[in-house]
Amino acid sequence: MNRLKCSLYGAIVAGACLLSLSSGAEAAESIRVLLSADVLRLDIHSSNLLWATDAKGRRQALRTPAQIIAAGKGFLLNGVRRQTEQLTLHGGGQGLTLTFPRPTRKSKGAAVLSGDSGTEVSVSGLIHLVRKDKGFLVINQVDMEEYVKGVVPAEVSSAWHPEMLKAQAVAARTYALYQQKLSAAREYDVAATVQDQVYRGKQGVDAAILRAVEETRGLVVTFQDAPIYAAFSSTAAGLTEDATNVWSKEYPYLKGVECPFDLMSPYFQWKSSFKIDTLEQNLREQGFPVGTIATITPLSFSRGGRVATLRVLHSDGELVLRGEELRKSVGYTIIPSTQFSIESIGQDVVLSGYGAGHAVGMCQWGAKELAELGYPFSMILRYYYPGTELQNMTLTKAPTPPSS
Repeated sequence: MNRLKCSLYGAIVAGACLLSLSSGAEAAESIRVLLSADVLRLDIHSSNLLWATDAKGRRQALRTPAQIIAAGKGFLLNGVRRQTEQLTLHGGGQGLTLTFPRPTRKSKGAAVLSGDSGTEVSVSGLIHLVRKDKGFLVINQVDMEEYVKGVVPAEVSSAWHPEMLKAQAVAARTYALYQQKLSAAREYDVAATVQDQVYRGKQGVDAAILRAVEETRGLVVTFQDAPIYAAFSSTAAGLTEDATNVWSKEYPYLKGVECPFDLMSPYFQWKSSFKIDTLEQNLREQGFPVGTIATITPLSFSRGGRVATLRVLHSDGELVLRGEELRKSVGYTIIPSTQFSIESIGQDVVLSGYGAGHAVGMCQWGAKELAELGYPFSMILRYYYPGTELQNMTLTKAPTPPSS
C-alpha cells in the first residue's frame, strides 16, 4: 500500500501543471460514430425541415418524420427513389431524433443500436447513410465535445464524484482521438457500443456531465505526445491487467497497477452459469472445430490472477482458448471477467469470480473511490496510465500502432 501511495502522490507534481493546460483550449474536431449497421429502414424527426444531400452534392428538403428505406442500390426517401449510395442528413442545427423500427442483423460487432422496435436516439451534428450489402450504415458525425457528453453518462452514473466524471471524460475523449487518428481508411472512427465505448447521443446529459466535459475541454492523455489507447473497464478487483495478457499487444502505458479501491462495486464478486451446449454451438459459429465438451480446465493465469488460457477437452480432440475468447463465446454479461474459477461442469457450467471487464487501464469503480478520497482527475489518470501526460488534443501527433 505504501508503494501505491507513492505512485499516487508522484502524480501530484505533474498534475499541478494541468491548470495551465486545461480547458480553455477550443477543439473544433468532429468524430464519425457508427450508430448502427445493416439497417433496412430508418425514421428521422427534426423540428425543422430535414435536408438530404447525396454523393454528388444534390440537396433535397424532406418533411419529417421522414422515412428512409434501403432500395436497390439507393434509398427511398419518403417513398421517392434516390439512386445514390451515400446520403448526408442535417436538421438545420436543431438536432435529429432517429428511430430504428426494425431489427438489424448483428455484423461483426458493428451493429450498435440493436434496431429493436422503438430504439430511439437523439443526436446533434450530421447523419451519414452509406449503403452496405442489403442495408446501410448509420453514422453520426458530431463535434468531439458533444460526443464525449454522450459517452460519459452511458459509461458511468452522473451522480458519481465530479473528479471521476472528469477522468471519464478525458479517457473517453482520448480513446476517441486515438481511434480517429488511425481510422482514415474506414467509413467511421468509433462504434457507439462496448466494441469501442458506449454513446447514446443526448440521453442522460445533465448539468454534472456538462460541467465535467467543459472543465476538461480538449484535454487528452498522451504518451510521447500522442494520444494513448485509453482503455477502461468497470471493476479490476485487486489488480488492473497488462494489455499484453489480454490482447497480445504491447502498450507501454497499459501496465497492471494495484487497485484495492473498488470493493463497493456490485461486480466485485459474482457467480454465473451457462449451458454447455450453448458454448459448443457458439464456438462452432466462431470457427472453432469442437465436438461434445467433456471438461474445461484453466491452463495459465496472468499476474493479476485472471485466466489467460483454458484447455477444452471434447469428443473430437482438444482446444486451447484464451480467457477472453471464452467470454466472447458465452457473452460478456454472463462471464463478467476472466478472474474466475470453475465450480462444476455438467449440462451447466458454473463459475464464480471477481471483477467486470478486461481490467486494462482505468478501473471505473476504482477511479470513483479515489475521487471520493480527494484525488483530482489528473492524478487518477496518471495512476491508471503510468508514464503518461495530459495535453490539449490539438497539440498531439498520430499514435504508433502497438507491437504484437
